[in-house]
Amino acid sequence: MKILFVAGGSAATVFALAPLANAARGAGHEVLMASVADIVPVTAGVGLPAVSMTSTPLRDFIYRDRDGAPVTPPTDPDEQPDFTGRWFGRMAAATLDALTALAHDWRPDLVVGGTMMYAAGLLAHRLGVPYVRHAWDAVEATRIDPGGESELAPELTSSGLSGLPVPDLFIDVCPPSLRPPDAAPAHPMACRPANTQRALEPWMYTRGERTRVCVTAGSRVANDDGTAYLREAYVFLRDLALDVTALDAEVVIAAPESVAADLRAELPGVRAGWVPLDVVLRTCDLLVGHAGGVTTLNAMNAGVPQLLLPQWGILGPPTRRLAEHGAALTLQPAEAGRERVAESCRELLTRPSYAERADALAQEISEMPPPAELVGVLEKL
Repeated sequence: MKILFVAGGSAATVFALAPLANAARGAGHEVLMASVADIVPVTAGVGLPAVSMTSTPLRDFIYRDRDGAPVTPPTDPDEQPDFTGRWFGRMAAATLDALTALAHDWRPDLVVGGTMMYAAGLLAHRLGVPYVRHAWDAVEATRIDPGGESELAPELTSSGLSGLPVPDLFIDVCPPSLRPPDAAPAHPMACRPANTQRALEPWMYTRGERTRVCVTAGSRVANDDGTAYLREAYVFLRDLALDVTALDAEVVIAAPESVAADLRAELPGVRAGWVPLDVVLRTCDLLVGHAGGVTTLNAMNAGVPQLLLPQWGILGPPTRRLAEHGAALTLQPAEAGRERVAESCRELLTRPSYAERADALAQEISEMPPPAELVGVLEKL
């Protein structure tokens, strides 16, 4: 069987799909993974055959409309889901023809698309093959899909569709205890970490004598890039790490190597650079971060409590559910002064209940069906 996986414009979207894609390859199926050109090296780095579906960088879909006119992201959290759906819709529209050309040369029997990769469903509809929607994380797309549907109105109409294609199968990696009551029916699958690897140093896989705190703002961080949001992510990460250094703890900053030297210069004594979270998190006592969906799942899988500062409205509901579960605390960016961050970290590190609830969540994930089991479900489609 030939299976086309459609990732997105960030490393996280590749990491989320890689476990199932690699399991399918291990079972003898042919697999390709498509993404924006910037992310093709990430796909190759996790051992998957990689194809570019567009040379347009992710930021252009976010900050420009179809005609190239600038678009300003909303500051109102209630408007952000629709905005997110629209720029994912623009990505789908821009990549559909390239994906169709790929399918002409390498016809898939099945198309698997990440949560908001709407082009996957449209391509499967064009080809008349099954479509699988694969959740990237615990972020539900209920409020995001309407924006994607509106943006893709011309493509849907030309395909004879009145709405976004309905998947033949929805795979959800969210632990059952964190799924909202009205969540769509889904086949559960355990999230299995997949990260770009590097030569490990002993400190990465061993615990030291001090408490270890990992700080991250994800993979899309830059200090010398003309793109405002990448620079803002760097400032957020630097300030957050500075807040955490108020603790008597070893601080590990998980960040691209392109900014690691700047971080080490500004924050002497920290470890900074690209580290495989699937390895390092198992040696950590706490994760402090931006509430990115895949990063958050990595910490859940490792049984690590979290302090989350969601930078985007769509991240609010899943982080609140995690906090209500007792495995995390959340702070809004406006609340995140140094004293408040340090105080929250101390609470998470000293009250045993947070670690206990995080361990229970990791156990729940371990009991979910593994990716290898889902390969058989794909075969039946």
